[in-house]
Amino acid sequence: MSAPNLFLVYVTDIERATTFYRDLFEIEPVALTPRYVPFQVAPGVLFALWNGRSEQVTSETPRAFEVGLMVPGSAAAVDDIYATWAAKGVTVVEEPHDDVFGRTFVIADPDGNLIRVSPVD
Repeated sequence: MSAPNLFLVYVTDIERATTFYRDLFEIEPVALTPRYVPFQVAPGVLFALWNGRSEQVTSETPRAFEVGLMVPGSAAAVDDIYATWAAKGVTVVEEPHDDVFGRTFVIADPDGNLIRVSPVD
């Protein structure tokens, strides 16, 4: 069986979300369409924004997932990303703190989808 290679995040405004993730991760999309914008995050692996189901993205929708960014290095590497992203005006959900897996923090995208930064497992 193949491993998952497409990860979709539902968004209400594709242009706003594209700008947010392009600026946050400092990567360019591989294509731009009116409802679907993929970013290649590894060879053969796409992280994509999708607003074809935007009616399902509401503040009442529970967020049962997180987008994760695992970074190499010490706790200082996580803190450095936090400082960079905070300067961009992101919505902070959890400030940097130490957890069982190391230093971490959580932000939210404009639709409330959660993004966690943590050390590489």
